[in-house]
Amino acid sequence: MEEQQIQFSPIGIIHTPFDGREKIPRQGRFGENNEGWVELFPEFAEGLEGLESFSHIYLIFHFHQSEGFSLKQTTPRHHLHLGVFAIRSPRRPNGIGITIVKLNKIEGNLIYFSGADMIDETPLLDIKPYTSEIDCYGDATNGWLNGNHK
Repeated sequence: MEEQQIQFSPIGIIHTPFDGREKIPRQGRFGENNEGWVELFPEFAEGLEGLESFSHIYLIFHFHQSEGFSLKQTTPRHHLHLGVFAIRSPRRPNGIGITIVKLNKIEGNLIYFSGADMIDETPLLDIKPYTSEIDCYGDATNGWLNGNHK
């Protein structure tokens, strides 16, 4: 099979108080008070209609300061050597990140949120609403985080 090239262009820029990787909480949920804002490029602002009715949204972004990747990596907290697709490391083949944040307000093309866990000036690739009906699975398990690892 021939390798297909895919290109994405940012739809905006995420602004946060974090200017380096060492200061970022490991997940947005663990930094719920860390506020940030998205500067959506004006040509995409019309696409925000209706988003203000949601309490939480997904921000899908590019790990623009992450360099390279390894298919096997050691987790920082549990010190397990696992595959990159079983962990949330920014060192990924395509450098795509996703975080659920609390939507505070929208003003024009600016989206204010809480739960920032990305570096300031991170390129935003997409936004999706979080819905408990679709996105929450009551029977979901936490895999190796619950000790389910060989």
